[in-house]
Amino acid sequence: MAHTLDVILLPGLVPPDALAGRAVIVIDVLRATTTIATALAAGAHEILPVAEIETALRLAAQPRQRPTVLGGERGGRTIAGFDLGNSPNEYTPASVGGRTIVFTTTNGTRALEHARQGARVSCAAFVNAAAVVRSALDEEHLVLLCAGTDGQITNEDVLLAGCLACRLAAARDSWHPDQARWNDQARLAADAWRELAGDSSDVATWPVSAPDIARLAAALRDSAGGRNLLELGLDRDIDDAAQADCVNIVPQLDVAAWRVVASALRSTG
Repeated sequence: MAHTLDVILLPGLVPPDALAGRAVIVIDVLRATTTIATALAAGAHEILPVAEIETALRLAAQPRQRPTVLGGERGGRTIAGFDLGNSPNEYTPASVGGRTIVFTTTNGTRALEHARQGARVSCAAFVNAAAVVRSALDEEHLVLLCAGTDGQITNEDVLLAGCLACRLAAARDSWHPDQARWNDQARLAADAWRELAGDSSDVATWPVSAPDIARLAAALRDSAGGRNLLELGLDRDIDDAAQADCVNIVPQLDVAAWRVVASALRSTG
């Protein structure tokens, strides 16, 4: 059976039941999936993603064997009474190592909720793009679900979807659009990524150099999510989100337990 790759540029463009039985990779570059990957790489035990602040407060108040950290944002800002916001640099071994994080954001955690009927749900960011591609090579039906920003398509998520699509196609012929079935949104995202990387670049590995990373960061700044962060004085978060392939884990959503944990990478044969 041929592989299928569907990019969905906003959760609202697909009903949740259409994701049932599919492997779904949730994308929210600025910043939820970047922060989730960073937190797990820093040694967080688990992340409990929730859509509402009230749910987060209730979960954080429940007794647990491990210390609990409240993290998240509304309107880009740290929520009153929370321990951490949504900046990746806040999630360090000292602040989250060995802990349970109860996490709520404006867009990313809602996208995870939207994907809960998926057969396998994971999180992608530029920081763990290579690991995500390796983990997805053996899937048959793959959906890249972009969170967007406040109900609008946003370029930072489109670019990562295009990056993942191009890397999949380069890693295995069966994922190439000549052999696999790509929807139009996947083709548009891949075109956007190729345009950013440049004709002379290898889109299977780009970005690799400091100038490449700077070029990616500039593109993220010029997106809807990036402009929002610049207005809030959170420019560093954009630079952190552009550090491609620095995290070698794939955050995996355990739907039954409703927690995100660091998944061991599966062999690709």
